[in-house]
Amino acid sequence: MDIGIVRGLITIALLVLFIGVWVWSWSRKRKTDFEASSMLPLEDDRHMPYSENNKEQTS
Repeated sequence: MDIGIVRGLITIALLVLFIGVWVWSWSRKRKTDFEASSMLPLEDDRHMPYSENNKEQTS
């Protein structure tokens, strides 16, 4: 196998992977998950569940 063929195959594999991630992220099934995630920075911190990291902030 020539190095050019290997590079071409890697390029094609990465292109297929990119298109797969693009289709996955724009699918209708993921829309509600991404909308909920997009609102996380706007939510109030007081509604977060209790954890060890929040112990210092609330004390």
